Amino acid sequence: MKYGEVVFFESGEMGYVFSMSPDRCEILTFADSPIHSGCQVSRSGELLTIPVGEELLGRHVDVLFRSIDHEYFKTPVERRPVERLSPGIEKRVKINEPLETGVSVVDMLIPLGKGQRELVIGDRQTGKTEFLLQTMLTQVKKGAVCVYANIGKRKYDIKRVEDFVAHNNILEGVTIISSSSTDPLLAIFVTPYTAMTLAEYYLDRGKDVLLILDDLSTHAKFYREISLIGKRFPGRNSYPGDIFYSHSRLLERSGNFVTENGPRAITCLAAAETIENDISGYIQTNLMSITDGHIYFDHELFEQGRRPAVNYFLSVTRVGRQTQNKVGWGVNRELSSFLSLYEKTQRFIHFGAEINEGIRSTLSMGGKILNFFDQPMGNVIDMRIQTFLFCLIWTGAISDDSPSRLKYIRERGISLYKSDKNFSDEVNSLVETSSDFNVLLGKISSRTKEFMGALDR
Repeated sequence: MKYGEVVFFESGEMGYVFSMSPDRCEILTFADSPIHSGCQVSRSGELLTIPVGEELLGRHVDVLFRSIDHEYFKTPVERRPVERLSPGIEKRVKINEPLETGVSVVDMLIPLGKGQRELVIGDRQTGKTEFLLQTMLTQVKKGAVCVYANIGKRKYDIKRVEDFVAHNNILEGVTIISSSSTDPLLAIFVTPYTAMTLAEYYLDRGKDVLLILDDLSTHAKFYREISLIGKRFPGRNSYPGDIFYSHSRLLERSGNFVTENGPRAITCLAAAETIENDISGYIQTNLMSITDGHIYFDHELFEQGRRPAVNYFLSVTRVGRQTQNKVGWGVNRELSSFLSLYEKTQRFIHFGAEINEGIRSTLSMGGKILNFFDQPMGNVIDMRIQTFLFCLIWTGAISDDSPSRLKYIRERGISLYKSDKNFSDEVNSLVETSSDFNVLLGKISSRTKEFMGALDR
């Protein structure tokens, strides 16, 4: 007998060999009810496999890829093992293509690359899932395939993801794999592994894949429960000693790979929950060390009304900036340095310092930028129109400080970009033909009246 082998009980239930010792063997089952003592069990000699195929696109399935949405679909013929070794370095290539999320504050300040593993971290109800859904919407519209894994979630939260996909008409590019908090422990434990297996199948078919794991802190809690029931010695915070290996062997399977169809990527966005803004927890720091950075959703910013509540000073992207062109890199540099100055200025005026013209100008520009970053749920913005609108703010073309005025200009610009081909072609040409950020600023500054006239209609 070996780890991961499938066994069958005479009652018809399927089990999974979870651990072995010289005198005992622990088996987890997919059964909703307990297995009775004395029930006979037989080995299969095979590891746990799942059916994978194009038929799963547009479907909502459980961890064994059985339909949850009650719609019939043909079961794929090909099967793949849930557990496999991650590809070696010889099969990987440098991450050099940007991944657009459609969320301005992330695309401009914490850029991501295709093949990156990024942790999305924050307290409950701070907007993590909204960000993941917005990123999924952006990527599916750009031709990627998305695998969304709900790991031990409430049925309400699972339904919310399903409704978002249906409402935005992106079902044909998405597979949702779900396990609820009431499912057997084994089903919850294998959810992220089955999702990764399906993502690898889509990768081998020549597609770029966005894999969303929501969330791994819940996965760790259920894994801890399995471990303690199995009477294994608890480690730090009662988590099993191999919790790091459990997550690292999963996340290492994503990346940017050499395939028969050229470089293709599995980009993994893994969510994790914090308690009272504590990002130094055991599971959280484990995941930070495995991934290529993290996006931190701050509860205090959320309470202040910031949407999305991303704390860009505490967020990190380790490989995303290498995918930016010179315009994107210039925007990132200018924004990062200015927002640092803005935060220092705000702390300075709290001491009752006199506000001179320079401080007033910094506060005005900072307020405009934060209002520009305020982005409602489901509203995704193409990177080129993001850059164009930011340049209008940066050049001082939008002189009115009122949030309503800036909101109108932004929404008008996005609407024109989507509906007016001449306008979108002009914006694309400006951004793509500029050699760096300063050149783009010069082009837009020379035509400020023309652009503002179009946006004010």
